[in-house]
Amino acid sequence: MVQSRAGAEGVGDAVNAVLQSHPLQRISSPSYGVSLAVHTAGLASFASSYKFLIDNPNAMNEAFGWHLQFLTIIGLTLSTLTFVFGLLADLTSSRALFTIKNALSVASTPMEVLISLLYWGLSAIDKTLVVPPELPPISFSADIGFHLAPALFLITDLLLLSPPWSIATLPSIGLSAGIATAYWFWVEACYKQNGFYPYPIFDSPTHLRLALFAGAGVTMAVSTYLLKAMYKYINGVEPELSYNQTKSGKARMA
Repeated sequence: MVQSRAGAEGVGDAVNAVLQSHPLQRISSPSYGVSLAVHTAGLASFASSYKFLIDNPNAMNEAFGWHLQFLTIIGLTLSTLTFVFGLLADLTSSRALFTIKNALSVASTPMEVLISLLYWGLSAIDKTLVVPPELPPISFSADIGFHLAPALFLITDLLLLSPPWSIATLPSIGLSAGIATAYWFWVEACYKQNGFYPYPIFDSPTHLRLALFAGAGVTMAVSTYLLKAMYKYINGVEPELSYNQTKSGKARMA
C-alpha cells in the first residue's frame, strides 16, 4: 500500500515536472488562464480574416494558387497553425503540442514581422506597390487583421508565453533564405498559370525582383535576431552553470 502511494506520488511529481514552464517564461503556458485566452483571441482574429476572404471574393479566388499567392495569407495560415497547436496544448496540457507550437513560432513570428514591415512600409510610399489596383479597397479593421494583428499576437505569445528560442544565427539565416527561395518558386509557378503576379511590385525586371526577395530574406533573419534580443531584454537570460558548479555536481552524482 505504501509502495503504491509512493509510486503514485512519483508519477505525480513526474507529470508536474513535465508541465512546469520554462523559468524565463513570464506567464505559465500551456494553461487554462492567460495562455488559453491569448490563443483563443488570436484564432478568432485569424478566422475573421479568412471569413473576409470568403465573404468578399475577387479575381484571386478563381486564380491558380487562390489567395495563397500572397505572402500575407501564407503567413496567416502558418500563424493559424501555430496558434491551433498552442490552443490544443492549453486544453490538454500536452508538452508535445506546446513544443510543436514553439517550433512553428520560430518561422511564423519573424515572417509576420516581415509582412507587417513590408506592407506598411511600402504602403507609406505607394500602396499600389502591394495592392493590385483591380482589387477593391478593404476596411481599416480588415487591413489591421491581415497585416498587423498576427504579428502582435505572435510577438505576445513569444515574449510572455514561450521559452527562449534556441535557434542559432546560421540556422535562422538558412531558414529565412529557404522560405524566401520557396516563395520565389511558388510565385513564379503562379505567374506561369495566371499571367500576373500577386503584388504589383513583383512585376519588375528579374534582377530587381531577385533583390527584393533577397532583401526580404535578410529582413526576416534580422527580425529573428531582434526578437531573440527583445526576449532577453524583457525576460532575462538563463544563468549558465560555472565550471566549478558543474564539476561539483558530477562529483555528487558519482
